[in-house]
Amino acid sequence: MPVPMRKNRVVPPPAECPLTECMRVIGGAWKPHIIWYLRETPRRFSELRRDVQGISAKVLSARLVELEQMGVISRHVMPTSPPTVEYALTELGRELQPLIAAIVEVGHKLKQRRAPVVRRRAGR
Repeated sequence: MPVPMRKNRVVPPPAECPLTECMRVIGGAWKPHIIWYLRETPRRFSELRRDVQGISAKVLSARLVELEQMGVISRHVMPTSPPTVEYALTELGRELQPLIAAIVEVGHKLKQRRAPVVRRRAGR
């Protein structure tokens, strides 16, 4: 006898789902890292490239453009020769900081839970 399908009692998200919109901003492998490294002070492109281990210049450039278009970071061209560009979090970007910090905290907990399993398997 098949198990009857239960009705979902959760109110569905609005058509323009805010969760989906937020995940668009922080989704992907590099955007959270960029936001993380901009949390304290503005950074230049070369500094971010060094901070975000493993990211190529092309991908970093593309992610910075995306985050700027979303209003998460600002781009400031300094009047130097050659021109220097600094990236900083906007007010909206600063609002994402607790979210990124919470994800990092949960990530630490997940790593701690996984560590004993790895050690147990190695001991077999």
